[in-house]
Amino acid sequence: MKKIKKIGILTSGGDSPGMNAAIRAVARTAIHQNLEVCGIYRGYQGLINGDFTSLHSRSVSNIIQRGGTILKSTRSTEFMSVEGRKKAYDNLMKNNINALVVIGGDGTFRGANIFRIEYDFPIIGLPGTIDNDLYGTDFTIGYDTAINTVVEAVDKIRDTADSHDRLFIIEVMGRDAGFIALRSGIATGAEKILVPESPTYINNLIRLLQHDWSKNKTSGIIIVAEGDDSGGAFEVARKINENFDFFDTRITILGHIQRGGSPTAMDRVLASILGYNTIIALLDGQHGVMAGQVNKEIIFTPFEKSIKHNRKMNLKLLEIARILAL
Repeated sequence: MKKIKKIGILTSGGDSPGMNAAIRAVARTAIHQNLEVCGIYRGYQGLINGDFTSLHSRSVSNIIQRGGTILKSTRSTEFMSVEGRKKAYDNLMKNNINALVVIGGDGTFRGANIFRIEYDFPIIGLPGTIDNDLYGTDFTIGYDTAINTVVEAVDKIRDTADSHDRLFIIEVMGRDAGFIALRSGIATGAEKILVPESPTYINNLIRLLQHDWSKNKTSGIIIVAEGDDSGGAFEVARKINENFDFFDTRITILGHIQRGGSPTAMDRVLASILGYNTIIALLDGQHGVMAGQVNKEIIFTPFEKSIKHNRKMNLKLLEIARILAL
């Protein structure tokens, strides 16, 4: 492999809190190792358009506490084509960039894997996604912040639910994975948690609500992941109202509020540790892998495995949540 002298950094896909902390860690570690650093704006589309900027130590000052990404992000359909990737490669060569660090989720790593195979180009990924659905790390960058955002919102909604004897059905992000719904549901004492990993039986849900009503429980919280097979919060509410009219039902879609905000200490530390180890691994000859932390140890998982074997949910936690919500 050609000696690495200059690296590029990009963020791709949905933004997540802690991406800036990761950019900062990657850039400053690379500079410490006497590497040049190039920031690439707007992900893979920026590679194609040649939207590059030099990064120095001061370029990443005062960003560790900021949500979003200073390099901005977008999803590039052009990068999915052979022609688009050829433009990206030509721009990397033109700017003497020898390796890439990509920060994102499943789609980001799929693109990186195709590109590095086509051009034998060194790439390492950092898991930046609020969904926590990547194999090879206990937590992804942004997940902890997203959960805390949901918990704060649900705690406030709970006050209103109790005051007015209302049933709130709250939809959270998680099109393909229910990790946000599961952990925030446990943390807020939700009466029911609906996730894609477990089939939703509306009749069982109705029976649970009837049981709660018989025990003089006149308010409640149901957390629904957007990808749950029930069809989302509005469909759950419709089915409940058709079969159970005791509760005054309300719906809240938390939406993109979950992506924003200042990252938690946990996300800042995780991003910093993974960012540092990414550069060390690149210089050690590793590439085509995602950096992660499992049982407090840094590991590197091949892109093929991280994107094909999404992490499994511990469904026992759903049972624990059900018992604790009685």
